[in-house]
Amino acid sequence: MMKPKLNMRAKHVLEGYFFISPWLIGFTTLFLIPLITSLIFSFSKFTELTEWKTQWAGIVNYTRAFALDVKFIPMFIIVIKDTLINTPFIVSFSLFIAILLNRDIKLRGFFRGLFFLPVLLGSGYVMQQLLGQNVNGQTIDLSRGIMAPEEIMTYLGANATNLVQEFLTRITLFLWKSGVQIVLFLAGLQGISKSLYESAYCDSASEWDMFWKITLPIISPVVLLNVVYTIIDSFSDSTNPVVDYIYQLAFKDFQFEYAAAISWIYFGFIFLLIILVFALIKPYSTMDEKEKNRR
Repeated sequence: MMKPKLNMRAKHVLEGYFFISPWLIGFTTLFLIPLITSLIFSFSKFTELTEWKTQWAGIVNYTRAFALDVKFIPMFIIVIKDTLINTPFIVSFSLFIAILLNRDIKLRGFFRGLFFLPVLLGSGYVMQQLLGQNVNGQTIDLSRGIMAPEEIMTYLGANATNLVQEFLTRITLFLWKSGVQIVLFLAGLQGISKSLYESAYCDSASEWDMFWKITLPIISPVVLLNVVYTIIDSFSDSTNPVVDYIYQLAFKDFQFEYAAAISWIYFGFIFLLIILVFALIKPYSTMDEKEKNRR
């Protein structure tokens, strides 16, 4: 009997699986297996650390996180507050810069590279130093370089000085955390047909009208993507105190089971927050496509 020949679609499917097979292998061995292992650890208690022997402990580790640990909850609340404050500002700032960089200006390529440069430099030790994190006993704050002289700050008083410091620190954070978002917004803006703007201009539409009626509806899927990316980047940043706390519990205090439990609480909250963001923004990102289909 002759073996049935594969049609073109089946061949394309097999080709696709072939090309993503390295990713599938890496995902299974480097992500999925450790993920399941950490879930098992979170419900366990180590009886023999050297041989990785565990016994079932139920929800003891999760109860400890909410009822006994005096560090985790306050730290977690601070991270949530910072993320909810920074995300809309970073996305808005990135969109504003992307619109400017999308215009026909001199040295446009230079400025695009300049705004993306923090993505290449702003991670790990470099970012910790620039944002004033304590590394090896040394603390350097980049925002102090753009502050007014201390003589002037003394006349403002303690409250005004703290507000200025907080404001400049936030601005520094926006500059260092918006590189990827700017690139994504630029890609979305360059995909908008110029004929739409020309037609709107002929109808006497202002720049403000064209932004709300053309630009924002079309790039709304990119807005959703950038919001999700910014949230995940904020929660997984190397300067995040919760991430650092989990690292200390696991690799310095060797409390692997408790670190795993906190990690899953952290992961569960981020997952639910991303679902909420999709539920709130997704209808607006698909509204433009529905309008096109109606027409």
